[in-house]
Amino acid sequence: MSGLFASLNNAVNALGAQQMGLETAGKNMANVNNPNYARERVVINSLGTVMTSSGPQSLGVQAQGVEQLRDSILDQQVVRETSISSQLTSLQSGLQNAQAGLGETLNLTTASSTGSTGGHGLAESLSNLFTSFSSLAANPTDVGQRQSLLQTAGTLTDQFQLTDTRLSQVQDDQTTRIKSDVDSSNSLLTQIASLNTQISQFEVNNPGGAVDLRDSRQTDLESLAQKMGFETRPQPGAAGQIQVYTKDTSGNQILLVNNGSAATLSYDANATAITATPAGGGAAATVAFSSGSIKGEFDTRDTYVAQLRSNIDSMAKQLVTSVNHIYDPSGTNTFFDPTGTTAGTIQVNPSVTASTLIAGTGSAGDNSIALGISNLANQNFSTTGGDAIDGTFSQFVNNTVTGFGQTLSGVNSQLTDQQSIQSMVTSQRDAVSGVSLDEETTDLMKYQRAYQASARVISTINTLLNTVVTLGQ
Repeated sequence: MSGLFASLNNAVNALGAQQMGLETAGKNMANVNNPNYARERVVINSLGTVMTSSGPQSLGVQAQGVEQLRDSILDQQVVRETSISSQLTSLQSGLQNAQAGLGETLNLTTASSTGSTGGHGLAESLSNLFTSFSSLAANPTDVGQRQSLLQTAGTLTDQFQLTDTRLSQVQDDQTTRIKSDVDSSNSLLTQIASLNTQISQFEVNNPGGAVDLRDSRQTDLESLAQKMGFETRPQPGAAGQIQVYTKDTSGNQILLVNNGSAATLSYDANATAITATPAGGGAAATVAFSSGSIKGEFDTRDTYVAQLRSNIDSMAKQLVTSVNHIYDPSGTNTFFDPTGTTAGTIQVNPSVTASTLIAGTGSAGDNSIALGISNLANQNFSTTGGDAIDGTFSQFVNNTVTGFGQTLSGVNSQLTDQQSIQSMVTSQRDAVSGVSLDEETTDLMKYQRAYQASARVISTINTLLNTVVTLGQ
């Protein structure tokens, strides 16, 4: 009798193990389209054997639990590549907005690295100004030419101001995005710290058993990677928990998540720098962003657009200085307002009208001033000689716009390459953690047959026990 009851117990354990296998395979199949899910597998172990009067007898099998098929190294690689891709995507978007704000059409070909500008931007407006002065030199007393010149100059100054305003707005937009991403990062850090605590509590007597919580934590880590670069490592002395850390501007580590506590990221009104109060307390330090969208937004605002605005300011300053020096060397009655030497402040001197505009210093037909200003179009400037720009006005505009366009083109190429790398790393991880419908269908059939076999064993033992009981009556 003890043999039949022991066999019945073994069959019941096997039935339970196969049932868990069926449930796990079904769960895997249900999450086949969930990119944040790592497939699970039932761990079935033998309970060993014991010696009986009839010899060794198996104690059967039992489902010890469910394990998650994750590779922590591949997870970290996906996090790193996600962060780099997010940085380049953010940078690409910001540069595209700045190019639109610049108001220039850039034509780059594989055969030419210099490119050309066109459309209705600064290049054309600047060219029109010198053309108008040339036309005035040809007809220095023509009132119509004077009015046309002033209108052209007004269009140019408006173009300078509009371009500067647009680029300033691009920078303001980046500041807004930085603040939003920092707020999102704070929320994600808090969630990761909370999941750390939940995983620790759940896995006190079941190491590795908090599979759904681990999925959620990995999802949050990848979301955080889109905002900022960081590294993770196992929490010392706390199985299942992780530490998240980054570096400050001095190269020192800042703990972003430690046990169940999270760091707090802060910014000032203009988001000039982001500081972090480490998890668990400590002195705040300035974060050195290595990747992520925040890095891309800082680079767009403080490097590329800032340099672009500086170049346009230099061009405005050189234009005002050069034209005024020829128009009135004494500085008493200048063509441009001498106080407006930036792109945002340049304007025609309000005292200059069609009637007061001068074309020369001599008789009514003198055109020396207009001719001298028109010749500025071909003058070469040099910063080493104290000028604000290098080359001619046209060259400086083309070099500024083309250089910016080449930067954007380079970012586009980098992003394409980076997306390929991220896709490759993600595919490698999916080979380990991803759900295969073919494999899960096979497992489902395997567990189903094993379940049916265990049920058949129970049915057979039931028949035998029934026979034994009947014979004993």
